[in-house]
Amino acid sequence: MASRMNKRSNTLLLTRADGRVRSFAYQPQRALRLIALTVVALCLAILYGGFRLGVNLEARSQLNEVRDLQNLSDMQQEEIAQARTTAQDNLDALTLRLGRMQAQVLRLDALGKRLVSAADLDAGEFDFDIAPPIGGPQDTVALGDNTIPDFLGMLDELDTTVADRGHKLDILEQVLMYRSVSERVTPSGSAVKQGLLSSKFGSRIDPFTGKRETHKGIDVAGKEGSIILAVGDGVVTFAGERKGYGNLVELDHGKGYTTRYAHNQDHLVSIGETVRKGQPVALMGSTGRSTGPHVHVEVLRDGKQVNPAKYLKN
Repeated sequence: MASRMNKRSNTLLLTRADGRVRSFAYQPQRALRLIALTVVALCLAILYGGFRLGVNLEARSQLNEVRDLQNLSDMQQEEIAQARTTAQDNLDALTLRLGRMQAQVLRLDALGKRLVSAADLDAGEFDFDIAPPIGGPQDTVALGDNTIPDFLGMLDELDTTVADRGHKLDILEQVLMYRSVSERVTPSGSAVKQGLLSSKFGSRIDPFTGKRETHKGIDVAGKEGSIILAVGDGVVTFAGERKGYGNLVELDHGKGYTTRYAHNQDHLVSIGETVRKGQPVALMGSTGRSTGPHVHVEVLRDGKQVNPAKYLKN
């Protein structure tokens, strides 16, 4: 009975437009299966379509991210290239400035040579042609654009050169300063602008006793009231009257040197005053043990009178 029901079929009658009737026989169970399969296929198709759509959207999103990253990378590369160009331009400018500094070092060398020559110093001791000692293995890499390590190396080399020149110039300055001071404190020149040597240093006949005596200075005769000049830089240690000397001015020059100017008409300096070489210190007179207007000049070395002719112009 059941098997018969499963095999039962239905007839579907359809009327055509011409009035004829067509009939279709079908089984309901088979139709239901076909409908179910169709529905399942549609669901699968919809699911697959949704999956493909999701995959495409995800892929498109990832592709957009990749493109954004690529654009960012391109922008960064462009910025790096621009920064490298700017850095190279700055480095070239610094290198140009370094070249100018090296030119200034050359001018310092020329100045140092002239000073050494003018001061008549040992050229070997102050040789500005000799570069400071440096060394190292030769770099065989081909030279190209200046790099920061290259610039720093040149800067270090220039710093060493400047330090060497500065050291030499400092020593040269000290030598010249010492020489200048030494020249200014060492008695030299003349104590009067115009005068005549009337008595030398050493043994002579005393004009008052007629006996032989030791004259411990030189006498320079001149017009009364003539200006007497300091023969070196110094400090006034005495300005007053002293037995035998009359009015006396005494200067301490340092380095063991002392000078005396005697028989003065008047003093132009006072005790404790600092005087410069060639500065007026007194007026010529004939005070004390004197036969006429003149200046008696003594030069003392470490407290002992020495021949002024070794230092002064008569």
